[in-house]
Amino acid sequence: MDAGMQQLIKHVSAIEEVADDILADKQHLVDLDRKRNKTREAVRILSKDKESKKTWVCVGNMFIKMPKPTAQKLLDKDFDQIDHQIASLRNGLRPKVQKLRDMENKEDMKGFQLNPLTKAEMKSIDDML
Repeated sequence: MDAGMQQLIKHVSAIEEVADDILADKQHLVDLDRKRNKTREAVRILSKDKESKKTWVCVGNMFIKMPKPTAQKLLDKDFDQIDHQIASLRNGLRPKVQKLRDMENKEDMKGFQLNPLTKAEMKSIDDML
């Protein structure tokens, strides 16, 4: 093979590696979102149950009976941790997609680097209106 063909193969394989990394991150986001929804459901069920003082919680491969407030704190902590992981993955996904677009010689996506308004910014806009 000539040098041009080898360079082309290198470039295509580099593009494939970045694309595979993006797809893996997207699948991980889907898995984390499912886990977050299951945690949300568990918190909701615990808050509705007014009768029992203790509840069973699955931790790893075992079930543990614990007081409801402790279980709720544990689930809230898990929910916050999952949210943090999702936000971290989403923030890391943007540069990877941009790198892939650069490698494919495509132009930048307009508005892709935008961040949503924070609660404080939304409140100040509401106050102005």
